[in-house]
Amino acid sequence: MDDARFARALWRVLEPLHAVVYFAPDAKTAFEEVGLRGFWRGYFASRAAPMGPVPPEVVIATFYNFAPDMVRWAMADTWQRADPAAVTAARLRLAGRTLRRWLGEAVLGSPDLTEAATLARRIAEAASPLGRPLFAGYTALDWPDEPHLVLWHAATLVREHRGDGHVMVLAGEQVDGCEANVLAGASGATTGDLQRASRQWPDEEWQAAIERLRRRGWVGDESTLTPAGAGAKQRVEDRTDELAAAPIAALDDAERRRLLDLLGRLSQAVLDAGEITFPNPIGLPDPREPIDG
Repeated sequence: MDDARFARALWRVLEPLHAVVYFAPDAKTAFEEVGLRGFWRGYFASRAAPMGPVPPEVVIATFYNFAPDMVRWAMADTWQRADPAAVTAARLRLAGRTLRRWLGEAVLGSPDLTEAATLARRIAEAASPLGRPLFAGYTALDWPDEPHLVLWHAATLVREHRGDGHVMVLAGEQVDGCEANVLAGASGATTGDLQRASRQWPDEEWQAAIERLRRRGWVGDESTLTPAGAGAKQRVEDRTDELAAAPIAALDDAERRRLLDLLGRLSQAVLDAGEITFPNPIGLPDPREPIDG
């Protein structure tokens, strides 16, 4: 398996471990306890907090595919309501107790989880923050001590490193945030209805994005990619994989295979909890399904 293909395979089995903080039943109340009422205030603040008390414009730029007005609303007075360090600590507690519930004590105390955490950490620590502002913020955080939290933090670093690279590719292809959602829905990675509801683009902006993509010859309608559009979407995904591949050199071939095996089983256990659904707004395919191609 070449580096880019491994990067995609790694994302598929690491992302469920990171995403427990979005799908946990108490994800909303976790941040209400530190002063952030409502799911979306907690979501934006907790992802952005490692960058410090940044203004909404920085969150709009780095999160990319959310409607700017949604971000401005969610981030209004955020850092007066809650300190970034307190928000980050609340998120780590949420990850810890969710993984404890969904994996169980036996798995948390297993040598396999510790081994997976060690290998994933090596990849995360090998990744460069240059040109990746969201990932760079996370590199300034201290590593937790418990193995399951080391694994969660490594998964978070790897996914935000990949996400920053994905934003680079979209910007290079001149695909804006709303258009990225339309393409994701039309490709089948998620659905247009789900993206519109979760990213909260106004109807007129959504329709304008469809029209721009139609003029480029990339979509026939909201739910259909043309061959040119399918090629463009694949180009974005392939380049994202390539940009995510560099830190994989931290592991040799045997370690890579071992890590995928360990993470595959851990992700299966997370998914067996039944809270992560498919399709989902993050565009994660079910890692239990085979990789296309």
